[in-house]
This record gives sequence, C-alpha cells and structure tokens, in this order.
Amino acid sequence: MFLFKDPVMLWLLLLLPVVLIVDKSRRLGSSFVFSSEDLVKDLKPTARVRLGKSLIILRITAIALMIIALARPQAILDGSKAVSEGVDIVLDIDTSTSMLAEDFMLGPKRINRFDLVREVVKDFIRKRKDDRIGMVAFAARAYTVCPLTTDYAWLNENLDRVRVGMIEDATAVGSAIASSINRLKNSKTKSKIIILLTDGVNNAGNISPLVAAEAARALKIKIYAIAVGTKGLSPYPMKDYYGRTVYRNIPIEIDEESLRKIAETTGGKYYLATDTEKLRSIYDEISRLEKSNIEHFGYREYGELFYYFLIPGMMLLIIGIFLSNTVFLKVP
Repeated sequence: MFLFKDPVMLWLLLLLPVVLIVDKSRRLGSSFVFSSEDLVKDLKPTARVRLGKSLIILRITAIALMIIALARPQAILDGSKAVSEGVDIVLDIDTSTSMLAEDFMLGPKRINRFDLVREVVKDFIRKRKDDRIGMVAFAARAYTVCPLTTDYAWLNENLDRVRVGMIEDATAVGSAIASSINRLKNSKTKSKIIILLTDGVNNAGNISPLVAAEAARALKIKIYAIAVGTKGLSPYPMKDYYGRTVYRNIPIEIDEESLRKIAETTGGKYYLATDTEKLRSIYDEISRLEKSNIEHFGYREYGELFYYFLIPGMMLLIIGIFLSNTVFLKVP
C-alpha cells in the first residue's frame, strides 16, 4: 500500500503551469530585431536550438519530483490487524455489609459472599478474551471502579481495592444499572451486557431498578441478574464483648421478583446462586454469550520512499543548470 505523509504539499504542483507561462513570456521578450523578414525566412532552427527550448520541461520535471518528495511518499511494510470476537461487559458488584454473611464454602473453609464473588469474578475475567470489561461497585451509591478495558491485569488490580464498607451502607440497584448504562451507551459492539450481582433489596438511590432496566432495553443492553446467598437465616460475623468473632444467624432478604423482572425486561436472565459451584456455573454460562466482531490495529511500519523522487529530481535540476550554462548557453 502506498500513501503520502504530507499530502497537502501536492498542492504545489498547481504552480507548475505558472512557471511555464513565465518562461514563455521571458523567451518572447528576449529576441533579435531584423530590418526585413527576407533575411531570416530561409533559416531553420538547429537541433541545438530545439533542444534548448526543451530545458524548461527538464526543470518542470525536476521541480515536480521534488514536490512529490516533500509530500513524503511512504509504503506500508507491516502491521498488525486483528479481527476478534468480543462483548462489552460491565460487572456490577454489591458491596453492602450484608455481603459479609458467611454462608458459602470454598473447599473446607467458610467464606463470606463478597470474597467468594471476587474469586469467581477473577476466574470469569481470566477466561474472557478480547472483551472489554468494566466494573461498578455499589451500596448506597454506585461508582465506577474501572471503565471498559481489555487490560485485565489492571482490572483485577482495581477489583482488589474494592472493599465492603467503602461506600455508605444500603443497596442502590437502580443507581448501579444507570452507572453501567453510562459506560455502555456509546459502545459499538453488537452485544452489550451488565452482570448485576446483589444479595439484597433496592432501598437507596433516586432511580428505580425497573426504570433503569427500561433504559437499558432501549439501548439494547442485556442485564443478567444474579442473586447470591442462601434463603432464610445466614451466619453473620460479629464481635462479642471480648473482641472474639462470633456468628449469629440473621435474616437477609433478597428481592428475587425485582431481579427477575429486570432481567426479563432487557432480554437477559435471572439466576440464584446458593452455593459456590452454582455461582461458578452461572458465570460460566454467561461466558457462552453471543459475540460480535471487533477490528483493531496494533502497529504499522512505514518505509520512506521520498528519495526515489528527490534524487532523480535533484539530478535533473543539476543537469538542467549545467546544460543552460554550457551547451545551451544564451548570449544576449
């Protein structure tokens, strides 16, 4: 492939006809005057005279070649162009204090909901390829932990900084969806999804979850809603008078009906994860979503070609100057 780095310089080629006109007018003005035409009518121009008149063509060609060299012609030598399949995904993670309930097992160890979700989400990210993934954490408010990116290492670093209690306690599901929509609304990919994970009931924020879901549907964004936690009483860690960790079974309500409506409104799906394996299988199922083509360029290498025009142009100009001062020298 061939291109010019500075194509604006090619406009200078329009000045070449002006050079021809100026040269012609100059030659008409430098002539001998004879008293009678009969004295010169039988004279014919010699080959030297005819060639001398063509010097201007030599100069015009030299100038044209140097103008092309100024435009910096380049050849594309190599480059990386990849067409891959990807989905734009925003992960919404509940950080309300109810996520500290320890009703899950990871191997022989009891683990709270938030820590389990973080491990499963990291595994989910590890299995994705060429997808842009963003992250929103929410409790009483929602904020963007990480915008859409394919830098999964940076994404995981931001996930490690998320903590339960970093936002005032409550559950603003509608705000989380709205914040995610803002990240996806300008996306050009065919498939745009929000994976909403919560263990509570919307009780904060100024946006209704169902209204936010309607907005997502209008922008062709699917929401996969995941309710995490066991039904009924859940063991919740507390400190006794001696600073020891003790567990009390407390009721934590999950609004399954609202989550189901949110998912159905957008063409997504609702899930309930009551154990570790179920949560993993849910994220694995979501990983099998439809994909859309994303084309991106990595790098390009260019080869400079200006010298193919500059060197011949300079040679022609030097030859023209030499001939005009020797063989075709004009004496006034």
